[in-house]
Formats: sequence, C-alpha cells, structure tokens
Amino acid sequence: MYSAQFTAETSSNGIIERDFTVGEVTGALWSPASPTSESGRAPLVLMGHGGGMHAKAPAMTGRAQRLVADGGFHVATIDAPGHGGRPRTAHDEQEIAVMQKAMAAGEPVGPIVVRYNAHLAERAVPEWQATLDALQELPEIGAEGPVGYYGLTMGTAIGVPLTAVEPRITAAVFGLFWPDPLAETAKQITIPIEFALQWDDELIPREDGLALFDAFASKEKTLHANAGTHMELPRFEADSAVRFFTRHLGRPAT
Repeated sequence: MYSAQFTAETSSNGIIERDFTVGEVTGALWSPASPTSESGRAPLVLMGHGGGMHAKAPAMTGRAQRLVADGGFHVATIDAPGHGGRPRTAHDEQEIAVMQKAMAAGEPVGPIVVRYNAHLAERAVPEWQATLDALQELPEIGAEGPVGYYGLTMGTAIGVPLTAVEPRITAAVFGLFWPDPLAETAKQITIPIEFALQWDDELIPREDGLALFDAFASKEKTLHANAGTHMELPRFEADSAVRFFTRHLGRPAT
C-alpha cells in the first residue's frame, strides 16, 4: 500500500494546493487553508479529468477551487494513464493515432473514444482506489469522512466503473458520455447522481446521453440538460456541483 508523497505546495486565497504522488501516479490535492469544522476534517471530492487533459488543467483547477472555496471540501485529482506527465504505452499511442486520423478525415470518433476510454478505466480504477486509500490516511481527511466523485467525458468513463465498485463514494456528478459500455455498470449504481447533458452535442447523440442517465438505478438522480454543443457546458454547472455535494456530503456551504 502506497502513501501520498507531497512534492510541492502553494497557498493562495485561503486554498492550499499540493502536488503528490501515490506510487507512480501523479496528482494534486486542494484543501482549505484553515479548518472548516471542529474536527479539522472535511469531505473529499475525487475529480476525474477529460481526455487529452491532465490533473491540473485549467478547467480542473477552476472546479477544484470552487469546491474548496464555496463548499469547504478537499478535492483530489490524478493524471489518468498516458496523460499529464505519465508515459504512454504502445497501445495508447496506437489508439491516439487512430483517433486523430478519424478526426482529420471527419469520421465519427465515438467508437474509438469509447473503446480507448474503457481500456483506460481498467487501468485507472485501481489507481483511484489506491489514491483514496492514501489520502484517507491524512489526518485532515480521515477514513470515515464522506467521499464524492466528479467527472465529465473521460472522467465519466472512468468514474462510473469506479463508483460501481467503490462503496466509499456516496454521491457523484457525471455526464457527456456515450451509454456503451457504461449503461450495464450504471445499473449497479444507486447513490445520488447529477448528470450533465448538452442538448446539441455534435459528438454524443441526445438519445445516447439520455440512455446513460436512464440507466442509473439511483432513486435520486437529476438531469441537467443545457443548450449547446459538446464543449459549451455552462460554467454555472460547476456551481451546481458544489451545491449537490454540499447536500450529499454533509458540509454546509460558506
């Protein structure tokens, strides 16, 4: 079992940002600079990034800072296999080349993305579980606190199978992905879900997004459908995610 090894730390506007490694996996942890509860602990939100991005991409950093500043949470991200500074395998290189060729030719990339992301999920799920083990050793997080998961696009492709096998995750925000092969796994998930869908998504047909939302067995699940294309998810959805996790992880928003 690996422990989290912190390699860098900065602090700004009441938020501490720490880079860490768990084994060979690289990641980042954002935390409140001052304790937000009598115990000194706060809930943890795991956040998965999209394809071609990395743990500290601007969108990830922005969402993490909102979750810390407005919800008082700890937020952890890790680089998915072959992303960020992590080396790519020959399989990674092959799939990325096929994807780029299809995009250049104007051909559908969905089947390639789905296949490749399923492969990445097989590798990333145990990495996330090892990271969660390591972070719960920290006194400011602890092993008993609530845990959420927040991931769109590839973050959903990895997050759905992770959530299905990880009982410590008790609330999740997903969205912007195809139902195959996630729908069967989603049927195993019963925790509260918030799901984002772009009504005019040029990559994921509307009926596919609705099919994945419908597959979750959760008694409490909310669909957030916004006008716009795949890359036009409104920024206010990040604020909605803060409110969602505030309700379900038990931390009053500031």
